[in-house]
Amino acid sequence: MTTHNWEIRKAKQVDLAEILLLERESPTAPHWSAGEYAALLQPGESVRRCLFVAVQTVGLGGFSVGSVVGSDAELESVVVHDSLRRQGLGSSLCRAMMEWSQREGAAAISLEVRAASPWALRLYGGLGFVATGRRPRYYQDPTDDAIVMRCVLGGVGSVVSRSSQEAR
Repeated sequence: MTTHNWEIRKAKQVDLAEILLLERESPTAPHWSAGEYAALLQPGESVRRCLFVAVQTVGLGGFSVGSVVGSDAELESVVVHDSLRRQGLGSSLCRAMMEWSQREGAAAISLEVRAASPWALRLYGGLGFVATGRRPRYYQDPTDDAIVMRCVLGGVGSVVSRSSQEAR
């Protein structure tokens, strides 16, 4: 998939150093170890996980992490370089993860997002996610509540349903 000259594809071993660098530069991103990111590239059995990257010749612009267990998917993390935010890259990474999740058999996808992040809330709402709950003080550094959101994949209003219909 190509978006605004960015290629959205599954991550490769060669991408891991740039993924770690970008993640460390983003204070609100989940901070995982190099080993945890490397494990995302290995096939899983009961939990299937995927790591997408947005790349250009200039390097990595962002990445997304997701998982599928049975018919439920989770968008675990989306990180976009500060200078590239609000240009559609995060949306493209989310769509790629939503489409992958549906292909893996998920009927719905959920996520947690910082309550104090209006841009992220707007992004996810535009993709068809709806708020289903709140987790007080879920995030630290800085402390913030999490808004739990869910999207039915392929349902009315779902970006996956719309993109499938548009492709016809």
